[in-house]
Amino acid sequence: MYDFANSGYTTVVLTTVFSAYFVGVVAAGKSWGTLAFTAALSFSYLMVMLSMPTLGARADARAGKRRLLFTSTLGCVIATLLLAFAGPGDIVWGLLIIALSNYCYCVGESIVAAFLPEIARPEALGRVSGWGWSFGYFGGMLTLGLSLALVSWAAGRNEPASEYVPYVMVLTAVIFAIAAIPSFLFLRERTPPSHQPTQGVLARLRTAWSDTRLHFADFRLLLLCGACYHAGISVVITLSAVYATEAMGFTMSQTMMLVFTVNIAAASGAFLFGYVQDRIGHKVALSITLVGWIVMILMAYAAVEVWLFWLAATLAGLCMGTSQSAGRAMVGALAPEKRLAEFYSLWTFATQLAAVVGPLCYGLVTWVTDGNHRMALLFTGLFFIAGLAVLTRLDFARGALARGASSSDMMRV
Repeated sequence: MYDFANSGYTTVVLTTVFSAYFVGVVAAGKSWGTLAFTAALSFSYLMVMLSMPTLGARADARAGKRRLLFTSTLGCVIATLLLAFAGPGDIVWGLLIIALSNYCYCVGESIVAAFLPEIARPEALGRVSGWGWSFGYFGGMLTLGLSLALVSWAAGRNEPASEYVPYVMVLTAVIFAIAAIPSFLFLRERTPPSHQPTQGVLARLRTAWSDTRLHFADFRLLLLCGACYHAGISVVITLSAVYATEAMGFTMSQTMMLVFTVNIAAASGAFLFGYVQDRIGHKVALSITLVGWIVMILMAYAAVEVWLFWLAATLAGLCMGTSQSAGRAMVGALAPEKRLAEFYSLWTFATQLAAVVGPLCYGLVTWVTDGNHRMALLFTGLFFIAGLAVLTRLDFARGALARGASSSDMMRV
């Protein structure tokens, strides 16, 4: 249910409506609009990177994952409501609030993932993660569908985006708040407090990273792989609406229909591929999805006719659902049992580093090439190639043994 609840934020705010609204209306279509928006998101991702390992370690020490999840959810809902006040010319306000809302979203997304190994058997991590991602995409489609109805109604009355986008932000925040309630009513903390001493931000990050070098080398490779391919995914999530409007000439309604289609494909991919992942293995499953991403980038780059772009977008949806679900399950399979929140926080650090680098590189390429979004998209394909190259070095069986040995040592202690 939490996956269902928070997906509306990414689908409507980051991917579809507010990103295009900020570039086209708040920033009045200026050439630096895309770069400013991606810079604000990159700043929020940087803050997540620096703070999440400490927050995760404290949650493990105090068995406080559920409490942290509630706090971050409340913050994201309030900040999304505040986005309704970003009108034409309110550039600083829009950038500050989008950074705050995205920070809170990322904290919640990281901490809810740490519950996965507590509620799924080791042999079912792939399918349970897939169920969550799949249900999440349906939540995104619900919010997007209601938003599309609102936008279509407003467009029929010839209202400008500055009139109806604020209502879309309020709608998104309300759905998030209501759909998250079951998580706080029924989700329970199953891992006892570790009582491990916590450190400052940089010290905690340095200690956790050092542990991956000494004891969890394959988990470290997974972090590097995730940092690479999530850089590409973050571009697709954050800037697909901008690409559709600027490179393909889509209207707001067409862009929302496009994202709706992508979410259907992503939900199907996440649900079905979770079973495949448990059957064929985590590493092989992730390799297949990364190859799919590379093919998608080439198709979208070559797309001049609309039908080819729609086909590429559908493939992107399939790959998005499978790769995100596969990564979350692999972390659960390799993270030590008593340090789930902390190691999922390391995963968050890696993916948020990617979220800083990916969109910022896209924005820089469009700026340097005087708005060439096709070239920026082609550059994005390099991230998926790098992720696939790192993944070939990962030995999953060896990583699982290291996880088991760590858990045994903690039990003896």
